[in-house]
Amino acid sequence: MIQKIVAIGGGKMGWGAAPSQVMPISLEIIRLSGKKKPKLLFIPTASSDDKSYARMVQAHFGKLGCQVDVLYLYKQKPTLTDVRHRTLAADIVYVGGGNTLMMMNRWKKLGVDKVLREARQKGKVLCGTSAGAICWFRQGNSDSRKYHNPQAGLIKVTGLGFINALACPHYDAEKDRKPELKKMMKKTNGTAIAMDNCAALEVVGDRYRAISSKTKAGVYKVYWTQEKYHQVPLRSPWRPLSELSLTNGEE
Repeated sequence: MIQKIVAIGGGKMGWGAAPSQVMPISLEIIRLSGKKKPKLLFIPTASSDDKSYARMVQAHFGKLGCQVDVLYLYKQKPTLTDVRHRTLAADIVYVGGGNTLMMMNRWKKLGVDKVLREARQKGKVLCGTSAGAICWFRQGNSDSRKYHNPQAGLIKVTGLGFINALACPHYDAEKDRKPELKKMMKKTNGTAIAMDNCAALEVVGDRYRAISSKTKAGVYKVYWTQEKYHQVPLRSPWRPLSELSLTNGEE
C-alpha cells in the first residue's frame, strides 16, 4: 500500500463558537482516506489523554462526517490486541499535540510504535499536529522539557522515522523555534522540515507537497552546508520525496 502522511505544524482546530484555522487541511486528510464517512482514531497520548481535547477533535471531525474513536493510553489500559484492532480498523489515525518525549516513551512501552508501522504499511492516513507531526519523522525539535521546567530549552526527540528528516512545528508561532532549530541543525546530519502553524507537509507514496490553510503559512527545508544556513520554502506542486534529504550537490 502507499503511505499517506499529513504532518501539521499547528493551528487551532476550533471549539464552540471559535472558527477552525485548519479546516482545509482537515478536509484534505479526509479526502486522502478515500471515504465519505471515514473512521478516525484520535490518539491524545501527548496531552496525557486530555478529554476536553478529545471532545474538540470529536466535534471537529464529527461535523465533517467522520466516525471518531479515541484511544486513551493513560486513563485506560487497553491490551496491545485491542490497540491493534482499533488502529487497523480506522481509515485515519490522528495524533494530538503535547509532550512528544512522553508520548514516544509511552508508545514504545506499550508497543504502539509497532502497530503504527503496520498501519503505515496498510495505507492508513497518518496525521497529526505538533507532537502528532513530529512522531512521523526521524527526529523532532521538541519543547517536551518545558512541561516540567518552563525555562528549559528545546530538545531533539526520536520519532518513528517514516520521513527521513527532523521536524519542527510552530515555526512561525513560537519565538524560540527558529533560533533553536538553527542551533540544533548545526549539530544534526541531514535536513529539517519546519512547519508554520496552519501549514503541513503532505506525503503520498514517494511524493510530497506543502499545503496550508492560511495564505502566508509555509513549510521549509532547513539545513547547513559549508558553514552556511539554508531555509528553502517548499511549494504546493507534488515533488519527489527524495528531495527532502540533502542531495550530493548540497552536502
